[in-house]
Amino acid sequence: MSEQHSGGAKKRKTARDVALEVLVQVEKEHSYSNLQLNQALQGANLPRVDAGLATELVYGTIQRLNTIDGVLEQKVQRGLSKLKPWMRNLLRMTAYQLHYLDRIPAHAAINEAVTIAKRRGGQSMGGFANGVLRAIMREPNLWDTPAGSDPVSRIVWEHSHPAWLVSDWVDAYGEADTAAMCEANNRTPHGSVRVNALRTNREKLLADMKEEGLNAMPSSLSKDGIVAEGAGNLALSKWYRNGELSVQDESSMLVVEALRPEAGMRVLDCCAAPGGKTTHIAERMGNTGEVVANDVHAHKVALIADQAERLGLTSVAMMNVDASTLSRELPSGSFDAVLLDAPCTGFGVIRRKPDIKWAKRPEDVASIASLQAELLDQAAQLVRPGGRLVYSTCTVERAENEDVVRRFLAYAAEEGWELDDTWKAALPAEPLAAALKRSPEGMLQVLPHDAESDGFFIACLKKRK
Repeated sequence: MSEQHSGGAKKRKTARDVALEVLVQVEKEHSYSNLQLNQALQGANLPRVDAGLATELVYGTIQRLNTIDGVLEQKVQRGLSKLKPWMRNLLRMTAYQLHYLDRIPAHAAINEAVTIAKRRGGQSMGGFANGVLRAIMREPNLWDTPAGSDPVSRIVWEHSHPAWLVSDWVDAYGEADTAAMCEANNRTPHGSVRVNALRTNREKLLADMKEEGLNAMPSSLSKDGIVAEGAGNLALSKWYRNGELSVQDESSMLVVEALRPEAGMRVLDCCAAPGGKTTHIAERMGNTGEVVANDVHAHKVALIADQAERLGLTSVAMMNVDASTLSRELPSGSFDAVLLDAPCTGFGVIRRKPDIKWAKRPEDVASIASLQAELLDQAAQLVRPGGRLVYSTCTVERAENEDVVRRFLAYAAEEGWELDDTWKAALPAEPLAAALKRSPEGMLQVLPHDAESDGFFIACLKKRK
């Protein structure tokens, strides 16, 4: 039933209406929150402040989901699973506001929730929501870490991550790094962009941004990067339209340091969509030589082509094949350098896509690691003697990162493959101190709290002449 004013005009949706609809859709359809939210915001045409609140409610509620549910279960006698999806998510997003947002008065958040509940379910549903939420407001100790929690359970409760994932990370990185990583995953990411050196330079672009009132500063990780706080979507900016920048996380900009592309080279990007690393490579090569960008999805290849055109890059060529068949499509040893930015679980970008941590299962890690090993073997066949192969992912799972590389070297060493550690000497030591210390030779494992960037893995391999 549509909401109507007495005059018959359709009532404008509020930030909470939009957030609730997105949360229900994400739960029911297992869809990506960022895509659902973007679509909902476009349709609702909310003022900027309200759009910001809707965004905060969606991402914050999903980020803190199992802690919120743990609190609600103590006050919903029938159990959360028995509630209708809209009521369950209304309680969740209001509980999030009560505990995690200090700028919204508790009574205002509860009153809004009760209004929505009455509108959707009648007077009785309004009374139910009011009772549950006021009980939570009166008992702040409900949020306390359960007594006697072991280290994994403590991190799971305090930072709201799946127990299996926390246990896995504690085994790999220890309790302190895991807690810091989970905490970082719940923080709002800053914006970062890469400067297109063919169109401008970092100093000029920084000056332009500051003149427009943006809080922008040089990236501490990449000489091509700029970090901007509260700048909105820079893909909508004039600098983006003019091809002066690309939106890219700082950690992923480090891939080009491992690959070390030079003017005139022939380079292959095996799984290139959406094209950020492809275009970075081409820019570093001064738009000379050739960068072949391959992706299995034709519509994504078209997006890469659009990016290359926007940035003024004529050295990028497109391919549209499955990366597992590349050795049959291209001559053996025909590239100076090959990048395999492999499909992965994406656990390094949880702060941008919080639903990832709830959607994935342990078996997904094993399955994707098997695919990664197959793709790495294909990519290696295309590198000339003396050339380089860079393997990267946006995950922090060792099974998808170091283990894949070690397994490859176990049989490929006799073919002349070895790890190359020389590239790491050019990396900025201070912001990456912890990452460099934990990373084996030739590899770099960046965790989300290391430099407030995405979790990212890079390994550089070289083929002896």
